[in-house]
Amino acid sequence: MRIVISEFMSLDGVVQGPGGPEEDTEGGFTQGGWSHPFFDEVVGGAFDAALKNADALLFGRRTWQTMAGAWPERAGDPFADRMNSIQKHVVSSTLGDDELTWSNTTRIPGDTAVARIRELRAAGGRDLLVMGSATLARTLLHEGLADELRLMIMPVIVGGGKTIFPGDGALRPLELVSTVISGTGVHVCTYRAADQA
Repeated sequence: MRIVISEFMSLDGVVQGPGGPEEDTEGGFTQGGWSHPFFDEVVGGAFDAALKNADALLFGRRTWQTMAGAWPERAGDPFADRMNSIQKHVVSSTLGDDELTWSNTTRIPGDTAVARIRELRAAGGRDLLVMGSATLARTLLHEGLADELRLMIMPVIVGGGKTIFPGDGALRPLELVSTVISGTGVHVCTYRAADQA
């Protein structure tokens, strides 16, 4: 399986709280919902295409909880039905198996996450899609486990917040595979590690 990281991202690299004011206020973040003015058919189509190519989803705990609180109520729309039916993995050291109420969810304990994700990546199948989950995405990039980045870079500067990029000083060359510009000025860019192109 390829690991594909798909993110809403500001021009200054922030991925925190794109969906709403209360989505992720950690660290005093107050700009939640910053992606809304830029969401259009092109951006929505990029997410739809990513989901159609995935055999499973991979989340960090916070993003999984947000999604699990929203998608089951939206059943009846093709995208929501796919979100609800697809296999899901959540990395967490704190969630109990009894809390995994979103259908088809399996917990990956935090202390074994990297090894387990390596096993999933080595298994057959299509994409293992990561949405949001900044800490997890940063770990995957640091460990060299991200095969593709699909970044929806929005024309806004948020002024600080969580990013997916490791701060370890390592150089990680990427190749731009495709880019589409939406009517709202979003650059939907797909990158792959330069040695995998």
